[in-house]
Amino acid sequence: MEVHLIDGTYELFRHYHALPSMRDSAGQEVAAVRGVITSIIGMIEKGATHLGVATDHVIESFRNLLWAEYKTGDGIEPDLWAQFPLLEEALIALGVVVWPMVEFEADDALAAAAFAAEKDPAVDRVFICTPDKDLSQCVRGTRVVQLDRRKNIIRDEAGVITKFGVEPNSIPDYLALVGDAADGYPGLAGWGAKSASRVLARYRHIESIPESWRDWGVDVVNPFALSETLRRDMERALLFRDLATLRNEIPLFKSVEELRWGGATAAFPPLAARLDASLTQKKAVRTRPRAMEGKG
Repeated sequence: MEVHLIDGTYELFRHYHALPSMRDSAGQEVAAVRGVITSIIGMIEKGATHLGVATDHVIESFRNLLWAEYKTGDGIEPDLWAQFPLLEEALIALGVVVWPMVEFEADDALAAAAFAAEKDPAVDRVFICTPDKDLSQCVRGTRVVQLDRRKNIIRDEAGVITKFGVEPNSIPDYLALVGDAADGYPGLAGWGAKSASRVLARYRHIESIPESWRDWGVDVVNPFALSETLRRDMERALLFRDLATLRNEIPLFKSVEELRWGGATAAFPPLAARLDASLTQKKAVRTRPRAMEGKG
């Protein structure tokens, strides 16, 4: 049995920026929803049997209370924003399990679903369908992997180490040091990808890094400045790690069998007809709002 966990928010953004505008008879933009639904139907036709889609029902989450500059929905174009509830409606009509997140984020739901599915001995492999670097922390060996469906790339634990230089368990520490512009936290001054990966490859977690750079035994540029920054900003680094750490304890399902696709509901044919009857429109070139740049 294989389980496919899909980042609905990422897919909606991806299709919105990739497809020409399409509007239904009421004038609502629907191209992105149509693209996502067509894509998921394609997965089912290719043999996907157990699926779950996580969406950000709202963009803000508990993390906005921890860090005031954490990403928000500010700047999301109205035509895109209006498709969030329509996507959830369409997925439910298609008969696909949907987790619309409010207090937590879609990434948290994917982490929790992967964690739960991994426990089931009947599951051979879990595919987390997003290239988002946050989700790399959930990869486990070759059994829980990331799938970049756009590039058709599968990243297992060895792939995470190759890309980031650290094991999956160290990804939150890595992001805390280098920052994540898409999520709105800057990391620590001077800490870049190379220095973070080399230090964390040896010490794994921020609090395990020796206070004196002389004890590091790692070849990095300007280690004194890095150690001073970490000493001075340790509290902030731990906060950023908390922001980067996905919550996998959210109860989403009791059995993986709840994710088995059993066919579309009676509500799907009229909704599909509405999407198929939409008209292609010319649209201006779009740029992503700062708050959601680099999503995925």
